[in-house]
Amino acid sequence: MRRTLLLLPLCSVVALLAGCGNKGPLYMPKPTPAPAAAPVQPATPVQSASPTTAIVVHGFVTDLKAFDAFVATHPTPERFRATYPDVLLVTPGMPSTRELRNNNSRYFAELDEQGRIVGGKFM
Repeated sequence: MRRTLLLLPLCSVVALLAGCGNKGPLYMPKPTPAPAAAPVQPATPVQSASPTTAIVVHGFVTDLKAFDAFVATHPTPERFRATYPDVLLVTPGMPSTRELRNNNSRYFAELDEQGRIVGGKFM
């Protein structure tokens, strides 16, 4: 009980000393207006001039319905890479590790006799 009584005056002395010193005048600076930023545009597919690769989708696959519709057209691996440049396409015979990726960034394709993509899965 005596220790708490002894600490109380010590705390008040420390608090008084903390306020001492030449800190200068305390003032709030006037607010300056922030520069106007350009509005953010949502990510949309980019239209290309080439008729074989009409749409380029950047980033990993998030719209699975549109991706399945694209694969249903049986694209060539070159057209796949041009349309989805950020997705790693793994064709049969390519060496690849089999780690699990949950972000749809690597597509293991199944090819037909003509070398066109007829299906596959993300891993």
